[in-house]
Amino acid sequence: MAGNSKRRGAIRKTGTKKGAVVGSGGQRRKGLEGKGPTPKASKRPGHPAQRRANAQTKAAQRRSKDKPAAELVAGRNPVVECLRADVPATALYVQLGVDADERVTEAVRLAADRGISVLEVSKPELDRLTGGALHQGLSLQMPPFEYAHPDELVEVAAESDEPPLIVALDGVTDPRNLGAVIRSAAAFGANGVLLPARRSAGVTAVAWRTSAGTAAKLPVAVATNLTRTLRSYAEAGMMIVGLDADGTITVDELKLATSPLVVVVGSEGRGLSRLVREACDETVSIPMAAGVESLNASVAAGVVLAEVARRRRTAGRT
Repeated sequence: MAGNSKRRGAIRKTGTKKGAVVGSGGQRRKGLEGKGPTPKASKRPGHPAQRRANAQTKAAQRRSKDKPAAELVAGRNPVVECLRADVPATALYVQLGVDADERVTEAVRLAADRGISVLEVSKPELDRLTGGALHQGLSLQMPPFEYAHPDELVEVAAESDEPPLIVALDGVTDPRNLGAVIRSAAAFGANGVLLPARRSAGVTAVAWRTSAGTAAKLPVAVATNLTRTLRSYAEAGMMIVGLDADGTITVDELKLATSPLVVVVGSEGRGLSRLVREACDETVSIPMAAGVESLNASVAAGVVLAEVARRRRTAGRT
């Protein structure tokens, strides 16, 4: 029995592998080596901080892509008018060998006086810069206008001694009307002008020139959704009044003039859009003689803003 027990306990080697045995290739040793300091959370794959950082980077790239390009004003008369109106500019392009009349001479002088770069370029290059527009040997480059955020208008209004007054435009697509509204808004004490992101004129050279330089003094903001922004202004305690030919009251009955106020100006012909009209506390019309067509947007805005300013002056004296 003892012998049998010994045989059961013996180890029997079978299937012994011949040749070289494949090792770890140094992987075990590498696994024991340190991997350096722990990276920041924003650098760790899958970490919430990294996802936030990636989202911020993409947003910045999108803003950079959406940023408007510099505007070029072409033609001798438009260029001289912009320079006379102190429209901001970064460069004046003059065609090499151009016939210099009094407008070219004045443009070069005004640009030099304001420290604007005067660059001589060939006609093919000027054709390319202006996209083939009729430039007559002159072109003025304007930087893109810097718009404010809608919330900034409320912040500016809060710093004023007067009740807040903001002018909003709904579908005004003529830059001359926009410039005239900006000028009236500045003249009658408004804190800023609000534009929708779509279906609206922007602050171009034409708008700037029409505003007589007040576009540099009054903040102009752009709302991604005009109706939503108006409702947020209402939640902040402002009354919303829309100009409409079929208004519920006339401008003579505008008792809200002394309240924190947003005056909304619609487009010519179409007027206020349905959603914007629904966001208004009141709609106001301007009494006019029979048989006369409605006023354009900028004139109508000026009439109502003048009445608001008058009522506020009267209230201040009582």
